[in-house]
Amino acid sequence: MSVPSPALALWPYPRWIAHRGAGKLAPENTLAAFRLGAQHGYRMFECDAKLSADGVPFLMHDATLDRTTNGAQALGSAASAVGGDHPWAALSQLDAGAWHSRSYAGEPLPTLENIAHYCIANGFLLNIEIKPTPGVEEKTGQVVGEHAARLWHGQAVLPLFSSFRPEALAGARTTAPHIPRALLLDTLWDGWHNTARELGCVAIVCNHALWDAALVARVHGDGLRALSYTVNDDWAAQRLIALGTDGIITDRVDFFSPATP
Repeated sequence: MSVPSPALALWPYPRWIAHRGAGKLAPENTLAAFRLGAQHGYRMFECDAKLSADGVPFLMHDATLDRTTNGAQALGSAASAVGGDHPWAALSQLDAGAWHSRSYAGEPLPTLENIAHYCIANGFLLNIEIKPTPGVEEKTGQVVGEHAARLWHGQAVLPLFSSFRPEALAGARTTAPHIPRALLLDTLWDGWHNTARELGCVAIVCNHALWDAALVARVHGDGLRALSYTVNDDWAAQRLIALGTDGIITDRVDFFSPATP
């Protein structure tokens, strides 16, 4: 059975993590969002990574292109709306900013490599949620693991992988076993605890409403860290801090100071 990495006995990540770069203040999962989050003082970011049809890890949350790009217009109505069905050469030409506001028109989809270079150059940390296109969960984890192992080679602090899909985390473990993993939970489904142990996870990342004192104690008792998404209200943040949780992912980079202990 896998066990958490002893290197994470000292948790290297800050409490406050900017969701998809800068929450809703900029087009999510773009370099523009990361830059804005950094302007608000954040030094750790969460992002979503999936694969293009030719195996390039790029940042996008949804399986389809419709919500956050001009994919339907640029690729033609007859083209598949699924981002993972298109090669990177086509995806790289899409506008991933105009949907948000005119000031971000023309903002491109970034690759994981783009984001890695930005974070490493500026000393920022990253939570990479492996967000596979349905049907390629394990492969996505493997490829994201390969790329992250190369991009962060020699860095003092590695990114944190997370995923709702155990198969994706298992794939990442095969190609980057040294990069820490966290299991994402939107419900406490049967077997989640054993799955996290088997995958050698170092953290559990829950919908913030799931945490209570007993669950925090159970997770901490296993030597794991307790993180929450997506926390946008002060009362929710204060509850989580009082419970002794370890990380808060938020859209409200304009409201919560990342310097808050």
